[in-house]
Amino acid sequence: MDAPTRGQTADTLAVPNGEVDVSDQDARDDGSAAAGTTKDRLPRKVYERELLRLQTELVRLQEWVRAEGARLVVVFEGRDAAGKGGTIKRVSEYLNPRIARIAALPAPTERQRTQWYFQRYVEHLPAAGEIVLFDRSWYNRAGVERVMGFCTPEQYRIFLRQCPIFERLLVEDGILLRKYWFSVSDLEQERRFTDRLTDPMRQWKLSEMDLESITRWEDYSRAKDEMFVHTDIPDAPWYVVESEDKRRARINMIAHLLSSVPYHAVRRTPLELPARPASTGYQRPPRTTQTYVPDHAASLH
Repeated sequence: MDAPTRGQTADTLAVPNGEVDVSDQDARDDGSAAAGTTKDRLPRKVYERELLRLQTELVRLQEWVRAEGARLVVVFEGRDAAGKGGTIKRVSEYLNPRIARIAALPAPTERQRTQWYFQRYVEHLPAAGEIVLFDRSWYNRAGVERVMGFCTPEQYRIFLRQCPIFERLLVEDGILLRKYWFSVSDLEQERRFTDRLTDPMRQWKLSEMDLESITRWEDYSRAKDEMFVHTDIPDAPWYVVESEDKRRARINMIAHLLSSVPYHAVRRTPLELPARPASTGYQRPPRTTQTYVPDHAASLH
């Protein structure tokens, strides 16, 4: 079979058994081995210094989006524990929540199940001067819904045909759309799952569905490959982030996002603190009239 052309739709390209030729890589690898060795781990000091620089640039990007009335959508996809959430946290850390928001949709309601599939995602698209970070997105249908049988084969086929059209419409309307796939190996995913099992701060991140994904690794691999065949289009290409090293993944993804948007520094009107006015005789009520939180910090040594 000839090599598939980027962006062919479900009606124009058949992928036998949902498989794409991956003979040049291990079936248990998600394409991340190149950055997966310990020697490739980014040193913490280097990471923190560069992250702060990039986060400063993200604030500049935000100000450009606000001033220009731009609309930016960033899609974060990938396997469970691939590092999507941690990267979103670093992207949004210093941004204005009135401008940049995270869309992490729960399972659809019964009513939403009867709507056009993309409808509930359309409701979260940005208005002028806004940024939306999708922590998983409409691509649920191409991944977990297909693998776990939460959609019918016909619904899946319709998605593969409609998704490129949907994304072209977004881009045609002026939305800046960036799609990132966080790629992690099965061994690294299992290590992260194991960490979550014993970490009370992160146990909430682990579900029975996550654990089942271990036994369906190759099913998810085939689903991802077929998704790329149909939705990696010139108007809205996929960008793969090697995520064996979380620090490296965050730095690489943010740097790429910044390089892909034609933003520039926006000059803000300088502000000055006004002079404090003279007192008009106001007296604060006694402390006994209000309830204060206990001084827990005083008990620390």
